Amino acid sequence: MEGDLTNRELRIQKRIKDSETHVFKAVFPGQTNHHNTMFGGSVLYLMDEIAFMTATRFCRKPIVTVSSDKVDFNQPIPAGTLVELTGTVVRVGRTSLDVRVDVFVESMYRDGREKAITGAFTLVAINESKKPVPVLNDIEY
Repeated sequence: MEGDLTNRELRIQKRIKDSETHVFKAVFPGQTNHHNTMFGGSVLYLMDEIAFMTATRFCRKPIVTVSSDKVDFNQPIPAGTLVELTGTVVRVGRTSLDVRVDVFVESMYRDGREKAITGAFTLVAINESKKPVPVLNDIEY
């Protein structure tokens, strides 16, 4: 219940909502393999990029990816389709945060879309010496 949340929790929830990131891409034949579906490595590259953007928008600090976890390729992404990648912060720690990235596929010429891929990425805020720093300074822990 929102009334039971602390000021810190409310501020974090607002930052999570404000940092949600959506990017659309078209899948062209040069991005596909011999099965005429998007290369898995290309999808992972885009997912990591969306995770980075989402985390950066959340904390407004230099960020690096430290791990990816459980990327589920549930359906192929054919050439000639559109993909939407959505990044959402799902956990906030002291120096790290987790971002879930969902990839949706849709036809260019028909309505509707389906979730094709989901993955989790952990990112850490760093300083100029590449050492971990608190994700958020303005919110007490």
